[in-house]
Amino acid sequence: MLAYIGLGSNLNNPKKQIKDALIALNTEADVKVVGLSSLYQSPPIDNTNQPDYINAVCEVHTHLTALELLFVCQNIETAQHRVREKKWGARTIDLDIITYGVQVIASKQLIVPHPEMMNRAFVLVPLAEIEPDFKVPVLGHIQELIEKVDTSTLIKL
Repeated sequence: MLAYIGLGSNLNNPKKQIKDALIALNTEADVKVVGLSSLYQSPPIDNTNQPDYINAVCEVHTHLTALELLFVCQNIETAQHRVREKKWGARTIDLDIITYGVQVIASKQLIVPHPEMMNRAFVLVPLAEIEPDFKVPVLGHIQELIEKVDTSTLIKL
């Protein structure tokens, strides 16, 4: 299965946090990172007083189910000392499954495509960098989604 995972960090050396998460993903027996966007810098979503985020999107091939992949992502977050104090709070690492093949999933644990991806330039732009003709299940063509978001604060590193 082909899946895209968004990575983000704004604490404890964010570039290293993303690198470490990618290494951890790639060492999983049933996950292979096959594509990676550039890194992008963006301000916090809620404009709170916290450092800017560093974000990227990776493409993985996996034999895991979507829920199994979610658990792998959560285990990596835990290993990298992710603390969930408040929504959109500062974090060492965040791993979000953006898409999982063409599947549409709406469960208590996981919603795919990611329910906020169409509002996030820091997800859409890196995803389009990897796959410029991508059609997001239910939501449409990636380029059309990008046209609907503000990309002015997104900085490619």
